[in-house]
Formats: sequence, structure tokens, C-alpha cells
Amino acid sequence: MNEVSRISKIASSIAPSMIRRLFNLAKTMDDVVDFTLGDPDVQPHVNIKESACRAIMTGKTRYSQNAGLIELRECIGNRYQANEGLSYDPATEIAVTVGAMEGLYLTLLSLINPGDEVIIPAPFYVNYKQMVEMCHGVPVIVSPSNKTSLSVSANDIENAVSTKTKAIIINSPSNPTGKIFSAETLNQIAGIVKKRNLVVITDEVYKKLVYDNIECFNIASIDGMKNHTVIVNSLSKEFCMTGYRIGYILGPEDIVSTVVKLQENVAACAPLPSQYAAIEAIGSNEDYSAEMVTTFTSRRNVLCKTLENVPGLNVIVPEATFYAMVDIRGLGYQSSEKFAYDLLNSAKVAVVPGIAYGDICEGYVRIAFTLSEDRITEGTKRIAKFVESLNK
Repeated sequence: MNEVSRISKIASSIAPSMIRRLFNLAKTMDDVVDFTLGDPDVQPHVNIKESACRAIMTGKTRYSQNAGLIELRECIGNRYQANEGLSYDPATEIAVTVGAMEGLYLTLLSLINPGDEVIIPAPFYVNYKQMVEMCHGVPVIVSPSNKTSLSVSANDIENAVSTKTKAIIINSPSNPTGKIFSAETLNQIAGIVKKRNLVVITDEVYKKLVYDNIECFNIASIDGMKNHTVIVNSLSKEFCMTGYRIGYILGPEDIVSTVVKLQENVAACAPLPSQYAAIEAIGSNEDYSAEMVTTFTSRRNVLCKTLENVPGLNVIVPEATFYAMVDIRGLGYQSSEKFAYDLLNSAKVAVVPGIAYGDICEGYVRIAFTLSEDRITEGTKRIAKFVESLNK
């Protein structure tokens, strides 16, 4: 048996993301301003870090229940009750996972039979498509019918529903656009879901990183939707705890219990010291994410105001997240990937080609403003200089 033939077809079909390719290349160079990953440089609050250290030093380093510590699940339930008016049983309707990524993957694995379709509105987080494929499902990418928009409508989604559709993934606030689904759009999507007896997986990892007091609604709060909705969330972005690998899901008991059963066979449980840190982050009366919102609001403003003055660039100011989509079509580039590699090689600035998020994003690049304002300013100066050089 040769080396190629023993690798499964599914595994062979999965390619490293364009984001990681640019990130990895940037790591081989000196003095790169790296705008690729959504990995904030802000540290978690000291109380959160001390909780993790205390857990380690007091021997809380063993296994927890597969579903996670009941104390943590109770904190999560209390939070959604207080903030969303949604009631979930910590014992049966909440599970702690190894990041939101595992929560999303195990939810899909719980739902999809071979050939089932999952609707993914574009632009989309790059891992959604491959996760569906890894579960032997069929990702149905839905692009906006309005080509000037980077946001699908409920009508776009409804037109994509077939007899094979099992679920819809929505991401609000959105990575990569920073856009938020309106309450009207979510109500329309809810109508489709209930009519066709589908499941909505709603990725809410950026829900607390919202600017300008814009409201962000939860589709599970719409009448009749709780039993059709799996909420996927994480501490990675809200509390800047990316490396702690703590996510969680809330949803109907049959789906959550299946996720827990699968987790026993994949990772057993989330890391215990990280779970104790999560109890501090979620359960504290102190709002540990408020300062982060202030920090990233300022960074967003610095980035957008600077790039808006660069001829040929058009910045879509994000309503949420720490990403900005930048329209580069005015520069004459036919390929966002070529622009990204040219920018990295010439100016030592790493950005993500828009094509990574679906065909609708060709002609855009995504910039993650997860760096200090000094580095953001330096990066935008390099971009401006690079753009100027194109006209010479």
C-alpha cells in the first residue's frame, strides 16, 4: 500500500485554510505586521488567570464530567437566563466543549447523515464548509442575490432549502464582515426553519464584541425556536481566552446529549483548569469584557479612518468583531489572493484574501485589528505606501 492510498478520501479533501497559509508564511519573515488571525493580543483579566493557576496548584487537573463541570454549566445557564431570557437545564441542555470549534463540529456530527445538506450563508467562516464535509454532509453555500451586499437575505436562504436540507449555520456577528443579522431577518429565517422543521446552529462567539450600542438578537428567543436552535459560544473572543480552549453549546436535550456522547470518544472533556477559569470569567459580577470592547472600538476607528484615506480602498466599517473587510477592486486587482501575497512580499503586511470566505468576497481582503494601535498604524502606513507604488 503506498502512502497516498491509505489516507481517507475525506481527509485528503480537506485543505489547510488560506488564512493559515498566509499566517505561516508571515512567520518566516521578520518585522511583519500580521493582520491574519482573530487571536487578540489583549490578556485575560488577572482574576481569570489566577483562577486557572489556583486550579493547577490545588490539584484540579484531572477529568471532569464529559459535559463539563456542573458549576460551569450552571454559570452559563444563569447568564443566558439573565441576558437573553432563555432557560436551559444545566444538567441536560448545556455542554462544555474544547472551544466553540469542537462544539460546532460535534453538533454537526450529531445531526448529519451522509448526503444531508447544510446551508451556509456567505461570506462564511472558512471552517464551516470543511466541517460539514468531514461529517459526510453537503455544504450549500448561499451568496447574496444582491451582489453589492456582503450579507444574505432570508429569501436567499429560503431559495436554497431543499428536501435534503437538515440545518442552517448562521454567524451573527459575522466573521469576516462584522455585520449583524437584524431582528427582522432572524424572524424571517425562523419562519423558514419552523416551516421546514430544520435546525439552526447559531455561532455567537462575537456577540459581546459589538460597537455603537447596536443590538444583537438571538434567534432562539423567537417563539417556537428554542427547540430548533443550537447556540454555539466560546470564551476565546469575549474574554481573550483563545488558548484556554473553552467553548459551550446550549440546545435541545437530544442534540446536547449526543454531543456529550461523542465528546467522550473525542476529547473526554475540556481542560479542567480552563473550566475553573471560565467559571470566574462567566460567573463573576465584574464585567471582564467591557474594557476589551473599549480597546477594540478605538482600534477599529484608527484602522478605518486611516485606510479610508488611501485611494482605491473602500473600508466596510464593522458593526462588531475585530475584523474589517476592505474592498480592493479600485486597485485593479483581479485576485485578492495575489494582492495578499504581493502585499506580504513587498510591504511585510499580512492580510487574508477575501476569496477564502466565498466567491462573493473576491475583491476584498480581511484585516484583523488584533494588534496594538501602534502596530495598526504602522501596518496601514505600509499598505498606503504599497498602494502608492502600484500607480508608479
